[in-house]
Amino acid sequence: MRVLGFGDNIVDRFVDRGIEYPGGNSVNVAVYARRLGVESAYLGVFGDDELGAFLREAVAAEGVTVERCVVRAGESGVSRLRVDDGERVFLGWNGGGVTVREPLTLDDGLLGYVGGFDLVHSSVYSRSEPELPKLAGLGPLVSFDLSSEEEYRDPAYLDRVCPHADLVLLSCSHLDADATADLLADAVRRGPGSRSAPAASPAPSPSTGRPPCPPRPGSPRPSSTRWAAATPSSPGSPSRCCATAGPPAGPRRRTPSSGRCTRAPRRRTRSASSKAPSGTAGPARS
Repeated sequence: MRVLGFGDNIVDRFVDRGIEYPGGNSVNVAVYARRLGVESAYLGVFGDDELGAFLREAVAAEGVTVERCVVRAGESGVSRLRVDDGERVFLGWNGGGVTVREPLTLDDGLLGYVGGFDLVHSSVYSRSEPELPKLAGLGPLVSFDLSSEEEYRDPAYLDRVCPHADLVLLSCSHLDADATADLLADAVRRGPGSRSAPAASPAPSPSTGRPPCPPRPGSPRPSSTRWAAATPSSPGSPSRCCATAGPPAGPRRRTPSSGRCTRAPRRRTRSASSKAPSGTAGPARS
């Protein structure tokens, strides 16, 4: 199996610790896939600043292929955070920098490259929505992270994404089970198919009595199935609520533990021994 993360990369700057971690939703998927033994690559735009070089080196050091990435003139994306009682608190970001401002357009050459993967993952932070119709007819499974912000629950936005994805991921820790089930049903009506999926505990499958789950990597792709998933309401739980159903309506956060690319952080000195806070994934720099 071959996995491609397509879209965002960013530096998480923990202002209370003076440490920066490489990450990004699409980067994380590629990194964690590689750590699980899967061949993976990342495709996106790096800034031409020092942080851009740091990000590219960190991703490549994980064994993730970055050879088709582009470097553009401009600043890298930076998000500012602190940790309160073990939980990450987001303080703001610079809009994603040049990675988001000038995202990749998939031309024929890149589409040929992307078509060689089995799964392509992107997210709301990637500005990749215009490219999704191209991916939908290309062959690989398409997953898309819809995160938790209300702007990405808007019907018009869901209609841009869901019909073109095989799997949509939604963060629902702020919702109860009924609200989560309603949200998943709405997403599924617009593309991925589903029975039900409450947030706090997975709904058992009518046929097996067990919580339904997405197929394991390498399993055959059902031609008439779409997937929707929600992160549970209990923080830190590794489980996800997912469900499947019938034919798709047309021709999808959190990454593992909402993580960041886990190489060592950078400390504005390098520190290979620094421990990343929960939800972070990479060597830091300080």
